Amino acid sequence: MYAILEDSGTQILVRKDDEVEIDLRPLTDGQKTLTFDKVLAVGTGDGKPARIGLPYLGGVTVTADIVSEETGPKLRIGKYARRKGYRRTLGHRQKTLLVKITGIKG
Repeated sequence: MYAILEDSGTQILVRKDDEVEIDLRPLTDGQKTLTFDKVLAVGTGDGKPARIGLPYLGGVTVTADIVSEETGPKLRIGKYARRKGYRRTLGHRQKTLLVKITGIKG
């Protein structure tokens, strides 16, 4: 069984026991699980047609356990203006949550 869910403006294809990186969000102290209710589609993967929501499926949720909080690779951003002597280098590391999908209900 698989599901396509929306999180922070991105669509993510997940199956049970998949580990997925999602955007960091504020969590309460001791929170170990997340529930996604913005599910776009659910399918079984055995040739039967998938159920597709308009835009979301009602009553379908995807649950996930939080594995860790990680920092992505360093991204270098360079600015340059020719013939002006202007050069700038910036760097950024995006923080993400690594979650493991535990179930698709619905």
